Amino acid sequence: MTFHILTVCTGNICRSPMAEQLLRAGLARWSEVTVASAGTHALIGHAMTEQAQGLSLRLGGQRPEDHLARQLDVHHVRHADLVIALAREHRRGVVELIPRASRRTFTLREFARLVADVTDEDLAGAAALEVTDRQGRFAELVQVAASRRGLVVPPDNAADDDVDDPYRRDSTVYEASAAQVVPAVEAILGTFARAATIGQR
Repeated sequence: MTFHILTVCTGNICRSPMAEQLLRAGLARWSEVTVASAGTHALIGHAMTEQAQGLSLRLGGQRPEDHLARQLDVHHVRHADLVIALAREHRRGVVELIPRASRRTFTLREFARLVADVTDEDLAGAAALEVTDRQGRFAELVQVAASRRGLVVPPDNAADDDVDDPYRRDSTVYEASAAQVVPAVEAILGTFARAATIGQR
């Protein structure tokens, strides 16, 4: 079984492909995981901006030069086990396509915040599964994150769950955007590793 992650931003040429590439690199040890991206108003067929490509390469992303933007559609959302939006507007766009996807759709920074301090007890459902059932274990993690909405204190400013859009802005904004993406991705990767291995003998 495969676990599908979808990252979503607006044009699909800056934020979501960078998150896609960093997540793919960090999850590469598990062949059961696929990561893709799309845009709510995609610049279809366009490459990542040069600044985004450079940042992705520097941060460990895989082959950013191969990326071509694509438009988000119902099939992408239906197929995804976890949808990671880069801002709240993108999360809304996903849920408008398929309302029942709300339980598996988060912003990047929101998901990182929700899973940052999960306990072994929280991951008991994952630990009860065979260690080879990575799809099941990761699906359990998504359920844990959804269940923590309303329990984990939200940021004082709701915009802190968003990643700034650097498109058509200078390099300092690209750097600031990447500085929001990277710690969130690292937190998510760490929790995925725990879900994959907890209870392993």
